Amino acid sequence: MSLAWRKRLFGQSAAEDEGNSFEKEGVQTNTLEDDMLWHSGEMVIEVVGHVASAKGVTIEEAAKSLNRIYEDGKVRFIDPSPPQSFLSYLTSFYSIWYWFVVCFVFLVFASIYLLPQSYPFIYFRYAAGAIFILFLPGYVLIEALYPKAVELEKLERFALDIGLSLAIVPLTGLLLNYTPWGIRLDPIFSSLCGIVLVFGIVGVWRKYSYLKIEHSKR
Repeated sequence: MSLAWRKRLFGQSAAEDEGNSFEKEGVQTNTLEDDMLWHSGEMVIEVVGHVASAKGVTIEEAAKSLNRIYEDGKVRFIDPSPPQSFLSYLTSFYSIWYWFVVCFVFLVFASIYLLPQSYPFIYFRYAAGAIFILFLPGYVLIEALYPKAVELEKLERFALDIGLSLAIVPLTGLLLNYTPWGIRLDPIFSSLCGIVLVFGIVGVWRKYSYLKIEHSKR
């Protein structure tokens, strides 16, 4: 099953479902779901293929059935070879969201200090700066506070990302106003970069901790 296709069906990243097996949680179901539960412990792609072949349904229908029982909490996906240390977790696909954040921070840095401040580059600076100020600080804070995807709905996360960003940025400016650096571009950008990267690392650490706890239950 291709990565893009699995992501569309399950709404998960490659790090979350690539090569995962699943375990049933002791809840009875019917139709295709019963057959899914019989294959507890097998690889996800194998389960979908077996059930689709045995029941004469399409791969997409079998995958959607597995996704339904996963969302209902009747099974859980287990990575058979999880990262064994925080460093390996940080450099794995589990933490790809953090590296996207780091890359975006660098793009903002480039738009401010490296690219010409003239048309058309100035519009890239406006767009990148708006995302950096209005979304990124709240996004990494929410990832640190709520590291498990099931803790908040996607819409709730998005709303909190923006709301907390609108709180963090003015507060940062207020604190800088009482320092020798003042409210200027360089100290504001440096402060927000520090906030984003630190909250991001905290989020990665908390996700890694939950992963260890999850696998300790096996």
